[in-house]
Amino acid sequence: MRAFVFPGQGSQKVGMGAELADASDTAREVFEEVDDALSQNLSTIMREGPVEELTLTANAQPAIMANAIATLRVLEQEFDYPLADIGSCVAGHSLGEYTALCAVGAFSLADTARLLKLRGQAMQAAVPVGVGAMCALLGADVEKAQALAAAAAEGEVCEVANDNDPTQVVLSGHTAAIERAVGLVKEHGIKRGIPLPVSAPFHCSLMQPAADAMAEALAETTPESMLLPIYANVTASRIDDPSEERSLLVEQVTGRVRWRESVLAMRADGVESFVEMGGKVLGPMIGRIDREAQVTSVITMEDLEALAREL
Repeated sequence: MRAFVFPGQGSQKVGMGAELADASDTAREVFEEVDDALSQNLSTIMREGPVEELTLTANAQPAIMANAIATLRVLEQEFDYPLADIGSCVAGHSLGEYTALCAVGAFSLADTARLLKLRGQAMQAAVPVGVGAMCALLGADVEKAQALAAAAAEGEVCEVANDNDPTQVVLSGHTAAIERAVGLVKEHGIKRGIPLPVSAPFHCSLMQPAADAMAEALAETTPESMLLPIYANVTASRIDDPSEERSLLVEQVTGRVRWRESVLAMRADGVESFVEMGGKVLGPMIGRIDREAQVTSVITMEDLEALAREL
C-alpha cells in the first residue's frame, strides 16, 4: 500500500514550482488556475519573491498547495499515473490536509486555493503580532512536551501544536509562555528549544477566531466524495466521509497536528511506502517515525521521472 502525503507551512521558498512550470504545460495550468481563483499573481511571487511576501501566511498556504498539486497533476496527466490507481490513501500536515483533499477530489483546485487564502488571513488576524509565538522542541517526545507546556503556562496558553516525530514536538501559545518553555527545556530532559520564525501561534486555542472563520467558509463549500481515504490531523485516523472531514478541518485550526500518530496509523493499516509531493519535509519525519517505511520525496521533473520508473 502507498500513501501520498502533502507538506505544510515552512516548505515554501522563492523559486518553488518554477522548474516544473518551465518544463510542463500541466504544471503551468495549475499555477494559472490558482492565480485566477485568487485574483492575484501568486505564481510570480512564488517564482520571483520577495521572500517576505511569499512567507506571509496568506500567500504561503495557497502557494505550497499549488506547488504540490502541480507536481501531482504532472504525474497523473503527463506520466499517466492517476492517484486513485497508484495510491491507497492520503494525508497532509496542517494546510497539507487541504492539499490532500484537493488531490482526492473533495475540493476543486479553485476552492482549495480560496479556502487556504482565507485560512491564512484568518490565522494572521486571530492574534495580534507579538502576542503569540511557537517553538520547536528537539529531543522531546509528546509526554515531555506536555509536561513542559504545563510548567511554562503560568495561566497563559502554552499547548502542544505539532507532534511531528519521536524527536520533535512544537509548542504554541502566548509569547511569554513560549519563552518560559524555551528556558525550561533542560529541566525537563529536553535537548533544545528553538523559537520559530512564525507570525502567529498556530494550532492552539488562541486560534479560535480563525476556527470560527473557517467554520463559516467551509459551511459554504460542500465537499465531493473522495477518491481515496484521508488520515485526519486531529484524530490520526482514517476518514472516508467528506462531511466528517470538513468538520475536522475546523477543529484542526486550534487542534494538535498528530502527524507521528497519523503515520503510525497508516503503517498499522498496511501502508508500506510514502510519497511526499512538492516538498522534502515530511519524508525525514516519516523516516524517524518508522525506519522500515519507504519514503520518496518528489519536487522536480527528475524526481517525477524517477518515481514513474518505480511505479
